[in-house]
Amino acid sequence: AMAGLSDTATHRANRLLAALEPADFAYLEPHLEIIALHRRQVLYEAGETIRYTYFPHDAVVSLVNVLEDGGSVEVAVFGREGVFGLISALFTREAFGRYVVQIPGTASQVEIAWLRETVNACPRMRLLLHRFTEALLAQTFQIVTCNAVHNVEARCCRWLLSTHDRVERDTLPLTHEFLAEMLGTQRPSVSLVLRTLQTAGLISQRRGGIVITDRAGLEEVACECYGKIRRSYE
Repeated sequence: AMAGLSDTATHRANRLLAALEPADFAYLEPHLEIIALHRRQVLYEAGETIRYTYFPHDAVVSLVNVLEDGGSVEVAVFGREGVFGLISALFTREAFGRYVVQIPGTASQVEIAWLRETVNACPRMRLLLHRFTEALLAQTFQIVTCNAVHNVEARCCRWLLSTHDRVERDTLPLTHEFLAEMLGTQRPSVSLVLRTLQTAGLISQRRGGIVITDRAGLEEVACECYGKIRRSYE
């Protein structure tokens, strides 16, 4: 067990695993393995065969669509509220895009064959994962809309807030380059936005990353997408 926690306590740091009925969790648990996810680690590239499904604890992973010219934009994000590699595990087995770790941490990993077996054997788990998939689709629709119609400042605030929710610490180890990649914009635009937010007293920037100093203020600048996505998961 990592960090002096029992395995059960650590697996249950993921909200979906924590929400499982005890019998369903007991069925799946022997096949769960705790792994470390490292910053900027690419777990899968688009089209690769997915072998594992991951339930993050404090790690945050982005699903990124990479264009032919090397540009990219985030289309979905996963943290302790969810699971990734699930839809691929149950249907195509192919990664939809690049899965890249944006915030390092740990996750519970399970081979997709075992997850399929558990989903077949445990109807309540199947229902929970269906509901998660609906929330994930709602999130993806909202992110696609947001990327198309909202300005970089509002989108940047949405992104910082949703990342803050997932890690529950005020310092987010993020670089301007990485934020620009996720938001599908140029680095100078992101630097300008962060400077504006810092001047307004909403964030401060340190070597270790971006520090959230006024959450309520950030929520006022963020677009409606932040609240909509959060409510669908709740």
